[in-house]
Amino acid sequence: MHRRNILWGAISAFGAAFAASRAGAAGEAAPPAKLKVVYHLNDLDKVSFVLGNIQNHLDGVGGPDHVTIALVVHGQALRAFHSASANPDFSKRVSQFSKAGLELAVCGNTMKSQNVTLKDLLPGFVAAERGGVVRIAELQSQGYLYLRP
Repeated sequence: MHRRNILWGAISAFGAAFAASRAGAAGEAAPPAKLKVVYHLNDLDKVSFVLGNIQNHLDGVGGPDHVTIALVVHGQALRAFHSASANPDFSKRVSQFSKAGLELAVCGNTMKSQNVTLKDLLPGFVAAERGGVVRIAELQSQGYLYLRP
């Protein structure tokens, strides 16, 4: 009978230790996955707002090391990024975003309709040759969250 109590005590202690270690492991949260976000911009009157949202997003998560952001521009919003007429604040933000590693894509169809090339735009943009909405869909298929402020 005494041996049975010793064995039962050992099994109980082992079980308690195992349960405690599992509880500790559950309490140790894994680092959150780095989010991937695509911002969709096609309204000229929302350019400043969207650029501000992107900056707030970067600031809110602690910088570009903690989030992957892409900006896809098409339609009338592209006019704000023509280098000859761009707002100096927009130019500064685009430059900062490009240096931080954000993808700045512009719709190839919109470029054709506005008769502009990448050389006509602020530095840092890449062409989405198959179209802005196609690029957005590609990014979403890669796990990017879609935001259209």
